[in-house]
Amino acid sequence: MTIASKLLACSLAFATLAGGAQAETLRLGTEGAYPPFNYVTPEGKVEGFDVEIGQELCKRIGAECEVVAQDWDGIIPGLLAKKYDFIIASMFITEERKKQVSFTEPYYMAAMTHVVPKESEITEFTNDALKGMVVGAQAGTTQADYAVQMYPDADVRLYPTQDEASLDMASGRLDVMVGDMLPLLDFVEKTEDGACCKLAGEPITDPAFVGEGVGIALRQEDNDLRERLNKALEEIRADGTYQAINDKYFTIDIYTMK
Repeated sequence: MTIASKLLACSLAFATLAGGAQAETLRLGTEGAYPPFNYVTPEGKVEGFDVEIGQELCKRIGAECEVVAQDWDGIIPGLLAKKYDFIIASMFITEERKKQVSFTEPYYMAAMTHVVPKESEITEFTNDALKGMVVGAQAGTTQADYAVQMYPDADVRLYPTQDEASLDMASGRLDVMVGDMLPLLDFVEKTEDGACCKLAGEPITDPAFVGEGVGIALRQEDNDLRERLNKALEEIRADGTYQAINDKYFTIDIYTMK
């Protein structure tokens, strides 16, 4: 064998080894309709806090990360059908959801809130106070569960996405909206539509609805991946990476709500 042939053989062998060492590919499922946590840009790219945290976690565990957008009402079925490998979409950790999926440690804490028109005189959020009023929330969420359970005598309307609920709020078709506090704070403070409205009442922190915080959901059998993500989450909290991503979107540390 000539020297040239030997060099070519070595190059091919190295390329084969390099190809065999390609990074693991994981698919990150998110909604894409819950700004600032996850949303679709005008260019069609899915971005937001959830997406950036997920991509950083993938990097820490040595994986390439593909983002898959999925409507909220099908997001857990999509995971179970192996459409993606984990969900990072601002999902509250609840006992009911634990029957279907497992969760990492929380990657941020959460509270819910009410939104009302700026001129609204509603000061109490009880079933009696909201009797006959139109209350909106996103279907399939803990916020929807809260509205249905707490306001049985109200006209509760559920929407496929938070954006659709917010649009009806801005258009005057809702008297009250129930939702996750951070996106709704962003809605009233930073959007033209949200200028109609204000947050009202005390934050809703009942563990029966907000659970243990917000976690990354995985199939129950994927214990190894869950532990790898937990370790990576601990790392990005410790080295300041989490805080840097947090500060792009929020004025408080949403991991501690301080």
